[in-house]
Amino acid sequence: MKQQFMNRWAATAVLAGAVLLLFTWQAEAQQSISSSLGVIVYPAKGQAAQQQSRDEGECYSWAKQQTGIDPVAAAKQPTKEEGPAVGGGERARGAARGAVGGLAIGAIAGDAGKGAAIGAVGGTMVGGHRARQNRAAREQQAEQNKAATLQHFNKAFGVCMEGRGYTVK
Repeated sequence: MKQQFMNRWAATAVLAGAVLLLFTWQAEAQQSISSSLGVIVYPAKGQAAQQQSRDEGECYSWAKQQTGIDPVAAAKQPTKEEGPAVGGGERARGAARGAVGGLAIGAIAGDAGKGAAIGAVGGTMVGGHRARQNRAAREQQAEQNKAATLQHFNKAFGVCMEGRGYTVK
């Protein structure tokens, strides 16, 4: 009896999962082009949903042709850099500056070699901080460029839709 209950429960759970998956797929499939772009489109002249969908597809193609922008590819383009924040030479320059400064201080204190080593370590840390700051600035600039690119595409898409009698925001 217990085994039979468990089998029914498992079959019900599998069926419920399949139904949930189907509803999720249908909801994603029904998302309009305008909503996926983050644009609000209102059929100001009473256009039917099927006509609006067709117009959105045509305006998407037109905007892509006019701007040379593929919004799907642009949205997928990474703006975060992989790996540690190195490569600009900030750490090496920091180490060199630190070593020179440490050498001068060490010479005054009586141990130039020890001063240079301490200065090099400190300079490397400062250089690493600069590298992280530069990386953050590059990533922020990439995000801004990506947003501007998508905004330019959306503007072209909106112009096309307005030309077909829709209100776009």
